[in-house]
Amino acid sequence: MRPIKLTAAATSSMPRLVLVLITAIYGLIGIFGRDPWKGEDAKGFGVMWTLAHGSWQDWLLPHLEGRSEILAGPLPYWVGGLLIKIFFPILGGHNSAGIYSAICFFLTCAAIWHACYLLGRRAEVQPTAFALGGQPNARDYGGTLADSALMIFLACIGLATRAHETSPALAHLLGISIILYGLVRGLDKPIQGGFWTGIGLAVIALSGSLWLFIFLFAGLLISLAICEVKPHAKWLAVTWAVSLCGIFLWPALWWLSDLSAELKVAAWQAWWANELIEATPSSKSLGYLARNLTIYAWPIWPLALWSIWSWRKGANYSLGGIRNPHMALPFGLIISMMIYLMNQTTLGEQSLILIIPPLVILACFSLPIIKRSVISFIDWLALLTFTTLGAFIWVMWIAMSTNWPPALARNVTKLVPGFVYELNWLSLIAAIVVTILWFSIVRWRTSRAPKAIWRAVVISAAGTTLTWVLLMTLWLPTINYARTYRDVAVRLEKVVPNYKNCIDTTHLGDSQLASFIYFTDLKLKDDPDCSLWISNNPGEVRRAADINQQQIELIWEDGRVSDRSERLRLYRVKSNAQ
Repeated sequence: MRPIKLTAAATSSMPRLVLVLITAIYGLIGIFGRDPWKGEDAKGFGVMWTLAHGSWQDWLLPHLEGRSEILAGPLPYWVGGLLIKIFFPILGGHNSAGIYSAICFFLTCAAIWHACYLLGRRAEVQPTAFALGGQPNARDYGGTLADSALMIFLACIGLATRAHETSPALAHLLGISIILYGLVRGLDKPIQGGFWTGIGLAVIALSGSLWLFIFLFAGLLISLAICEVKPHAKWLAVTWAVSLCGIFLWPALWWLSDLSAELKVAAWQAWWANELIEATPSSKSLGYLARNLTIYAWPIWPLALWSIWSWRKGANYSLGGIRNPHMALPFGLIISMMIYLMNQTTLGEQSLILIIPPLVILACFSLPIIKRSVISFIDWLALLTFTTLGAFIWVMWIAMSTNWPPALARNVTKLVPGFVYELNWLSLIAAIVVTILWFSIVRWRTSRAPKAIWRAVVISAAGTTLTWVLLMTLWLPTINYARTYRDVAVRLEKVVPNYKNCIDTTHLGDSQLASFIYFTDLKLKDDPDCSLWISNNPGEVRRAADINQQQIELIWEDGRVSDRSERLRLYRVKSNAQ
């Protein structure tokens, strides 16, 4: 490729207030003021809630109340449980746990920004110097690339929901971002870089399975093998020392406690075998990646591919492009994470978040070399897409709140039958303000034609922020009504008081159990000797009754009105079959 030619004007930093405001709005809106939602959000919160109200043994062996299964990676649950204990009197349960999500998100943003800043200051990526001067200095160029990386990160479509959940995935996101920062920092400050790399690996080990740690460490080795610039041996020594201290923290707590040998073995097995890894790529995982990754990681992956293609020979013909640190360090982690994802027996959207930080690093280095016509295409596509989405959200909100137009109002009623909308003036004002800000950004971008390289992604980042904020203000009551088990739990509690014994939850999903634990005072546990059984899988219940030679009677059936495919059933154990 031809050398990069940029003037100082092209590397002007984004106004700090705008950058901080967009990041803060995106990161905070949607965390507070709602219930735990079905899925990983409710499950993660349920474990945090169990720890906050449990014994010291619960902290050593994170699990859902009433369920013996030990969950690997205690760090997210430790942080969330501690936050609930501290802030519950002020904020309540789920709002307190939401602080964990905010901490992980903002620290991730900081790690990505600083990693890109350090890479952008390196000599091998600097623009060509002009004979009469006028080229950007290294610090300004690094700052502009870092601003661009943060905007690309916020523009990721798949990040919106996952970045606001109380799940271990956010700790994984933080861990891999810190690893990236430590790798880059280790090139010029090996001890400091090794410390942060070790911290990142420790976060990964204490928030996931040991398999994830192994694959990420292999990714580090791949990155270093590819990279032409090698960190000092001190970096590896400090990395090992810090990461091993983190890894041995949890087992050390087992052995220092008076846990039984069986519980210690069970905890070790849960930590190691939490995820099933196959020796060869799983066809299910490959199919899932093919269907979902392109949408989940939009618009990051096209920019990352463009960056790899453009830098493959180096910008200034002096170094092999892929072997430069800004390409090699994230590229090795991407390779290891793709192998990790492809070899999982079951793959979900939560796992895709792992590949976002290294893709962001690659993507930001495409902006100095991307053609103006491509920039215009990205801008207009983002402008059209997010303006349309924003208008749709407003129109549907008007239909929901005023019953006009009648046809749209009827469609909303069909999706969430029984929902009664109540106007929240604060949410409405926030939605109006963010809409005005959107049009201000669009007007600034289209009328002034800024030269800064981050101009290519500012509309995309502002658009995802606009869409998310509108959903979490105008539509939050509706979404919360559709995804919470609060009303179902209230109706369940009205049925149960006639029965004094426990309720068996063996055949109930984790998110349902976590929600019922939070919303009710019922005695819920995995115990077939209970006089009541609750399940969302009637086939399993009938088979269990036949195996145990028991007769059961259906006494209650219900479910969330927004999910017609899920039915919760409560059974009474009548007697043993003769």
